[in-house]
Amino acid sequence: MRLRLVPDETHIDFFRYARLTFGVSVVAVIVSVVLWLTMGLNFGIDFRGGTTIRTQAETAVDVGAYREALSALDLGDVTITEIFDPTFAADQHVALIVIQAQEGDEAVSSDTIASIEAALQEVAPAITFESVESVGPTVSGELVRTAFIAVGLSVAAMLVYIWLRFEWQFSVGAVVALIHDVMLTIGIFSLMQIRFDLAIVAALLTIVGYSINDTVVIFDRLRENLRKYKKKPLVEVMNLSVNETLSRTIMTSGTTLIALIALLVLGGDVIRGFVFAMTWGVIVGTYSSVYVAKNVVLMLGVKRDWSKPDQNAGTQFSNTDA
Repeated sequence: MRLRLVPDETHIDFFRYARLTFGVSVVAVIVSVVLWLTMGLNFGIDFRGGTTIRTQAETAVDVGAYREALSALDLGDVTITEIFDPTFAADQHVALIVIQAQEGDEAVSSDTIASIEAALQEVAPAITFESVESVGPTVSGELVRTAFIAVGLSVAAMLVYIWLRFEWQFSVGAVVALIHDVMLTIGIFSLMQIRFDLAIVAALLTIVGYSINDTVVIFDRLRENLRKYKKKPLVEVMNLSVNETLSRTIMTSGTTLIALIALLVLGGDVIRGFVFAMTWGVIVGTYSSVYVAKNVVLMLGVKRDWSKPDQNAGTQFSNTDA
């Protein structure tokens, strides 16, 4: 006897409210863009520039006391995070202090570092600075541009891949879904003002890969069914394809979310932003695979008979298994 989260056969009408679901997605993307333009993103040190200090002390890290000791120095945005590691000794307490770039300076000056150390020694006399790393505003500006170029190029590469493997309508649907996922993730980060750093860019690229994988699985089944049921209306073939892959979608997304939620709750502050982005991305990516990508294909229509060449479609590799 095996556990079944989804029956062997389901007959859910995913496209009964196709216009409504697609309209909600369009509105969500527009709201995300507005939030991005009006509220902006809470860029981390990677993008704003600043200094990261790794401290070590024999006494337990008191984040509140550390913050109070540094408040008199007027350093601007300061983030203090305790680092946990099972390899640490019992008297080894490590913290990470992130200080925003000071106006007019490439990095925090050595005098300021000395003042920070003196202030923290009032709280933990045996505290030491294990490492001090700085990122200047010029470098951080380059990182912002490079990060968004990386996301844009990844989406463009997916467009070409889907066009070569399927039809141009599939390619448009997949890329619209990817843009939907990325924009909604940026929108939620802008709304909640969660710190946006290079780890979040890595999460965005991972979301793009996860979302396109889910979309391609359903597209593969859809292409098979379009050849098998040439007389069925397109919307019925789409519903059949999504229902046939529903068990796989739920199992993949469900097991991924279980791991991500565990990390979100127990993983600590250091990876919380990354894990939140991944969790949100899996949810919106699963949704967009059906209610965005397939809705676009449904609206554009698709060729039903591959025995007749279509000069306007990218079908030269449509029979290639990858």
